[in-house]
Amino acid sequence: MFSPFRDANGEPKSLVEVTWSDLEQLKGLDEGFVLEFKRDYTPSVQRKIPKIVASFANSRGGWLVIGISDEDHAVYPVRRQQADFGQIIGELCRRHVSPTPAFDVRFLPDPADDAQGVVIIRVDEGDFPPYIADGVVEIREGSTSGPATGAALVELYGKATGRRREIAEFCKRTVFYPETGADGEPLPLFDLYLYRMGRLGGDAPSREEISAHITAMRAVFSAQRVSCHVQHAHDSLIVRTTLPSGPSDAHSSIELFADESMKLTVPAVLLDAEKRTEAVACMRELGVFSAAESRLIDARATLRRVSRMAAMLDRYVRRRRIPWQQYAVAYELENMAGITLWSDEPIYRSYIRERGVLSCGTTDCRSRVRYLDDGAHNSFRARQFAGSHFFEACGLPLGSPDPQDNALVDALLSTSDVTSAA
Repeated sequence: MFSPFRDANGEPKSLVEVTWSDLEQLKGLDEGFVLEFKRDYTPSVQRKIPKIVASFANSRGGWLVIGISDEDHAVYPVRRQQADFGQIIGELCRRHVSPTPAFDVRFLPDPADDAQGVVIIRVDEGDFPPYIADGVVEIREGSTSGPATGAALVELYGKATGRRREIAEFCKRTVFYPETGADGEPLPLFDLYLYRMGRLGGDAPSREEISAHITAMRAVFSAQRVSCHVQHAHDSLIVRTTLPSGPSDAHSSIELFADESMKLTVPAVLLDAEKRTEAVACMRELGVFSAAESRLIDARATLRRVSRMAAMLDRYVRRRRIPWQQYAVAYELENMAGITLWSDEPIYRSYIRERGVLSCGTTDCRSRVRYLDDGAHNSFRARQFAGSHFFEACGLPLGSPDPQDNALVDALLSTSDVTSAA
């Protein structure tokens, strides 16, 4: 995305990197398609802010700088408000713009008097236009904002439709996995898709940026005290804790793309023949097992595997300082229908004797896509999302008010004395 501010090497600066001295760079720039100045923070300007924000989101994004004259580009600091400018402008846009686009606000204090400064608003190009300000679809027209014409409206709706199609295409597993597991049956997989939005028209990342991605991912794996193996694919990096020994060997993988979209695939931990025989005998003894052909997965090992791998994504995003709000997220179950959970835990045995076995009653499916930039998912965590949806699909009663349910969940989610390859 365009930035009016550059560093010493001529590279664009992000909003968080801008300093007071950088305002000098604005003297060489005029208002235009992606840049607008306002000298004062008056009630009139406040009323125009939603319109300007919506017009940038409906166009190619842009920057609004309050405290800079549009005539001579001189700095005219505005007074600091009692409330944070981010909160004030955020609430203003939430009331007047629908849907609310992605934008960021920063108050840059005057070094000579921190009671005054300049307000900078950076607006991203919207993924799902049109963005409507007080009932009007605003777009950029040169250096001003104005109502969209019929042709422009068609283009905006087309952009939103294309983006949804793009996300749907992304939400498919692309890392190779064998079609069958060690038992010759279809391999049960849990897939988590994290598509990074707001990257329209972005430049291809440099080798240095790709290297930074790899370095961050290696640091994440190191923090989890597991080894990290990176494979280069044609348009992505495939990261694993262990390299497969052959085409029939399945291990969890994180596929990391240049724009830092990610796909996580986790195979369920199936019981080997010996443990399966013991589990079947135990369940028959308890009077709860009738389908000898049912496939069994190690509940604790599988849950631990899903949680640990998803936690890697949380660590990566924090290390890279990427807001989760930039992502669309969905999950998929592959070959999971009818899979039965098993655990040696005494509490599990007593639970299934009374209430029956836990199994995945959901047919293979992909969840609806969730857009985390709608303001409702500020506390999103990949570990929590992946874990809760996988566990619930397998019949684990998360969030139940029943003490027996909660005791079972606590026992199966415990990671003590559990070892499991990823």
